[in-house]
Amino acid sequence: MELFIDTHAHLDFDLFDEDREIVIQRAIKNGLAAIITIGTDLESSKRSVEIAEKYAMVFAAVGIHPTECADVPDRDFEMIEELAQHEKVVAIGEVGLDYYHMRAPKDVQKNAFLYQAHLAEKLGLPLIIHNRDSHDDMYALIKEKNISDIGGVMHSFSGDQEFLQKILATDLYISFTGNVTFKNSKLDELVAQVPLERLLLETDSPFLTPVPLRGKRNEPGFLIYTAQKIAEIKQVSVEELGKVTTENALRLFTKLRI
Repeated sequence: MELFIDTHAHLDFDLFDEDREIVIQRAIKNGLAAIITIGTDLESSKRSVEIAEKYAMVFAAVGIHPTECADVPDRDFEMIEELAQHEKVVAIGEVGLDYYHMRAPKDVQKNAFLYQAHLAEKLGLPLIIHNRDSHDDMYALIKEKNISDIGGVMHSFSGDQEFLQKILATDLYISFTGNVTFKNSKLDELVAQVPLERLLLETDSPFLTPVPLRGKRNEPGFLIYTAQKIAEIKQVSVEELGKVTTENALRLFTKLRI
């Protein structure tokens, strides 16, 4: 029986070129009902849609990532809007702010986020939000644009408890990755504070491979290890966690079909 939805993977990366179909089959065997593969620029968004077209259980999100938004021509954003209308595109993402890498000026990142938030609102799609070392500005934009009305998820949550409480008050969903399984993880308290009905599961593969597979390329089929750790923290069964987080994903991503 399918238990899980991986709400954030990057199956378009060339690390999967040799065995993408095997990876997807392995995910199905490991209890995944669906995978959302995420675009980070126009080309990766196109590839994500192509992969979603090829595999029934794969869906796509399209968008311009904050580390990729410097010098992006208007035409790329127009093409993202066209792609977003595809039947298997379930969200606008990955979008947001990244002040760690700082590959684009802050104002450029903010404008790219606001434009894509407007696009999500126009098309009735939720946002998949990237936030790194930009908590104050991210929260200000969420409030300014009323992102809670659009709907979305703070992917791979990395803030502190104060930021978490602010985000929970906006009705956005929260997702954690394989780093919750790391020995030095400080995320247990944050996971414990997120209500089950606001949690989503993700791998962010090929990144953040969970214990006990650290050092290997991450893939959607490894979601079970993150799910086991979160279920332990939340003091629920893995089956219950799978059921609730799958219901959450279907509630947020209304075009998702399993």
